[in-house]
Amino acid sequence: MQHDKVIWQVIGHNHCSYMAKFETGIFCRNQYNVTGICNESSCPLANSRYATIRDHDGVFYLYMKTIERAHMPKNLWEIVKLPVNYEMALEMIDKHLLYWPKLLQHKVKRRLTKMTHMRIRMRKLALKTREVIIPRPRRQIKRELRREDKAKIAAQLDKAIENELMERLKTGIYPTDIYNISDRAFNKILNKEIELNQEVEEEEEEEGVVEYVEGDDELEAEEEEEDMEDFSGLPSKESYLEGDDHDSDDEENDDAEEQVVIHKRRALKKSDDNRKAKKKSRVVVEVEQEDGDTRRSLKSLKL
Repeated sequence: MQHDKVIWQVIGHNHCSYMAKFETGIFCRNQYNVTGICNESSCPLANSRYATIRDHDGVFYLYMKTIERAHMPKNLWEIVKLPVNYEMALEMIDKHLLYWPKLLQHKVKRRLTKMTHMRIRMRKLALKTREVIIPRPRRQIKRELRREDKAKIAAQLDKAIENELMERLKTGIYPTDIYNISDRAFNKILNKEIELNQEVEEEEEEEGVVEYVEGDDELEAEEEEEDMEDFSGLPSKESYLEGDDHDSDDEENDDAEEQVVIHKRRALKKSDDNRKAKKKSRVVVEVEQEDGDTRRSLKSLKL
């Protein structure tokens, strides 16, 4: 037969595995304790008639223990699910604890109030974004750095192997018939490289291109007019046919020969001037090659 006074004398004065002594007081670790304080009125072991509230995944349950079920540990606690509404939960507590001690009813209601406030605060904190500080040991950091270095070395090695294999395939060392190689992908890579080489060659050609500038057309036109004036003094065909004397014909022939000689001299002088101008208009063009050396080429510009 259970006797509450005897149980408390043994637990309270000798030893209890749920008792926790601190500087602020003596507390109880039992999950059914309604207040968390170690005393005779709050001890769930030394009271045959006891009630408390527990939380299961956000749902509150009312636990009740009576002396009639003391001989059945399996069915010792009676469980009642409380509604989410606070006022309705208080009404249900009053209904099930109608003839229980008033002090115990007050303790149960107080526990329900505290747990309700705690649930509200937990929901507010869950909605807020907070920084989480996760400590990382030094060994883990060093291990990750070593792995990164090894991965970089392996990646460079794989890239070098891939480039070497591509070079061998291009040179024709490996026959493509015995390998499972996609011709479409291989030709695509080759076309890309050919296009890049063509772009480089075009850039090099554009660097060494020399442009020619048009000359002064007005001066050339004036010189041509002067030459035509010189030719205007020559006799026409009609004058040869209609001439009366042979002496006059000879004189006219001599004059024509003199004018032809003068014209040839002017033409030679003009060609010499053009040659000198071309020599002066030569420009040294430096073209920078890919290997860093420079080559010089003489290009003539027509100014």
